Amino acid sequence: MKEHERLYSESEHESELDRSIDHVRICVVGLGYVGLPLAYEFSEAGHEVSGYDVDSSKIARLESGVDPTGDVGDDAIDGSSIEFTSDAEAIASAEYVIVAVPTPVDDLEKPNLDLVESVGRTVGTHLEDGTAVVLESTVYPGATKEVFVPAIESTAEMTAGESFGVGYSPERMVPGDEKHDLRNVVKIVSALTDETLTEIASLYESVVDAGVHRAPTIETAEAAKCVENTQRDLNIALVNELAVACDHLDVDTRAVLEAAGTKWNFHEYRPGLVGGHCIPVDPFYLIYQSERNDFSPELMRTAREVNEYVPSHVAEMTVKALNEAGNVLRDSRVLVAGLTYKPNVADIRTSKIGGVIDSLQDYGVSVSGFDPRAETVVTEDEFNIDIQEELSAVGFDGILIGTVHDEFYGLSFGDLAFEMSDDPVLVDIDGVFESQAAEHGFVYRRL
Repeated sequence: MKEHERLYSESEHESELDRSIDHVRICVVGLGYVGLPLAYEFSEAGHEVSGYDVDSSKIARLESGVDPTGDVGDDAIDGSSIEFTSDAEAIASAEYVIVAVPTPVDDLEKPNLDLVESVGRTVGTHLEDGTAVVLESTVYPGATKEVFVPAIESTAEMTAGESFGVGYSPERMVPGDEKHDLRNVVKIVSALTDETLTEIASLYESVVDAGVHRAPTIETAEAAKCVENTQRDLNIALVNELAVACDHLDVDTRAVLEAAGTKWNFHEYRPGLVGGHCIPVDPFYLIYQSERNDFSPELMRTAREVNEYVPSHVAEMTVKALNEAGNVLRDSRVLVAGLTYKPNVADIRTSKIGGVIDSLQDYGVSVSGFDPRAETVVTEDEFNIDIQEELSAVGFDGILIGTVHDEFYGLSFGDLAFEMSDDPVLVDIDGVFESQAAEHGFVYRRL
């Protein structure tokens, strides 16, 4: 039977769901925000787990009981039975190898699968006959067979689907979101063969309480992962473009969305910066593969352009607010509070705050930063601005709330206004602190 023709009756599907793998040897390759929680949950489920990463300093931290990602927690890592290693030989003893490595886009917005290909060769070098290899990294439809499998075969000297199994199960991790963790989100699984599909479905069922969804082909699963975040990108782009239009029309965007939201079938989205590892990246994987196959998805590309413009628009809003407050731009000082790509995480990679900072500096505004979650040295290197260890608004003309961490809800805006220059400015991207701004006399802006 051809893979794309694979069908399951309801009874067959239910019987497969009833089967589980009680105790197997698993090697998770790549211990970032995807791989580390995965390794931990498999270990907690009673499997024998090794975690392999080429970063020896990360391995040293993990072995000392420190979680570099912050997603699992130091206590959990310290108490786990995972064998952390930077020795690829750990792959050889595994029955299942799960690969979770970054897949960014390059400067030309093309998929960069160098790590997938490199890891594939490493896996192949140590692969034993009968092992199943599962890729979790986001890739374009067709990439598992086109890039990952040939890389494994090139060093394994074995054939995929015959001597070893291959599956694809896209990660759906949401860093900082305890409600939607690995156990609580349905897992998509796919494979080259029916036998491998049954095996990896049972494997993931041992750690995913929400269950698994068997995709009919690997390409289906690859495309599904990309479209999940492409859909969000398009919807956010709509309200971001609305926010820019409303700004020109002198209409309150939030009031418009609130009014429209009274209709039962109106979808709730709010304008904002679109950063992170997924939403700004995944659409380009669909665009890339579509264009390779003679179709240019213009709507996806336009949405990306709209969301990439938002940092410039935020900077323009800030400049207008500073002008309204009577400030000379070249003498103005703005404190950007919240620098990570999303609330309550420490990760600053792919944060769109950098674009806001760059645009403000282009206007001649002096910018400093503060973030209670991110490491000071890392943020200084990333944004090339002075970073405060403790929040202080003394001498600043404006504060821009970039990422709303929980810590910011306890701020005294009265004290901040007292410390700042006359007619202080508050730019609140997410529109959280409007009432405090009005109470304490800020010149206020939000998307």
